[in-house]
Amino acid sequence: MTDVPYSREFALDLVREMLRIRRFEEICAELYGTMKIRGFLHLYIGEEAVAVGVLRAAQAKDAVVATYREHGHALVRGIPAKVILAEMFGKASGCCRGRGGSMHLFDAATRFHGGNAIVGGGLPIATGLALAERMLARQGIVFCFFGEGAVAEGAFHESMNLAALWRLPVLFCCENNLYAMGTSLARSESQTDLCVKAGSYGMAAQPVDGMDVVAVHEAAKSAAEAVRAGGGPRFLELRTYRYRAHSMFDPDLYRSKEEIEAWKKRGPLHGLTGRLKAQGSMSEEDFQRLEAEVRAEFEEAVAFAEAAPLEPAADLLRDVYTPAGGA
Repeated sequence: MTDVPYSREFALDLVREMLRIRRFEEICAELYGTMKIRGFLHLYIGEEAVAVGVLRAAQAKDAVVATYREHGHALVRGIPAKVILAEMFGKASGCCRGRGGSMHLFDAATRFHGGNAIVGGGLPIATGLALAERMLARQGIVFCFFGEGAVAEGAFHESMNLAALWRLPVLFCCENNLYAMGTSLARSESQTDLCVKAGSYGMAAQPVDGMDVVAVHEAAKSAAEAVRAGGGPRFLELRTYRYRAHSMFDPDLYRSKEEIEAWKKRGPLHGLTGRLKAQGSMSEEDFQRLEAEVRAEFEEAVAFAEAAPLEPAADLLRDVYTPAGGA
């Protein structure tokens, strides 16, 4: 067990953010069970180190593109939990006035360009955003998250090709949790080393232990610095695991309980807290304090979402595009 090479303040920030994601997702599961959240719900439990480690290497001027499993990314990026929950409740106080729901969080203020319900759908968007940064002579870069299932999509290859060809400022972050819905990587793709695929486009690619927030942050920080310096796109394969099923509708019959339990032993939250306690940078009292702060934040968020108004029926056609002369 190696020491965590950060200040106590930054290390506790990593713990806090992973704890926020874990508790938020647990609350969402409870709210879904009581039908306060409807539709599809994809939880990020087990993958917290990826969003936290990567996005702590991002700057305010950067853009972020996520997937339909994006609650954690949105929280870390700075969208208030109460606004996210209101969106998931379908309330007008949500970040998209309740029209997007769990899979379509968006916030212009934090340059969070969404969740996307289409597998691989965010990749062309991220590539376009990176091209815009270049054409407008801005200094931001784009962080693009996607699952390993997206690597089999044409949009992945088109985006990687153009990003590499034009040396665009984008960091591709593949969250490889081994299962695209219920299909394992080995059953869907002939080449399971995803860095080999990225490398075929002439870009630097690196595998990372996605259960270790320190490893994730160091890799993301280094890759982001290279992209920011004009080195072209980079690819990180973040090898992680989701503890819960693909979605709340998924019976999760495609993997064994033994496999899940083995991955839980590598859990990112207790892994980091254990290291910090061993080196004397964190106490159990510190953890309990963070736990209390997080629970208070989310109690307020739930109350806000429950009390938030629905969008008036008169506004339902607001922002709906109708072609000239259309009905």
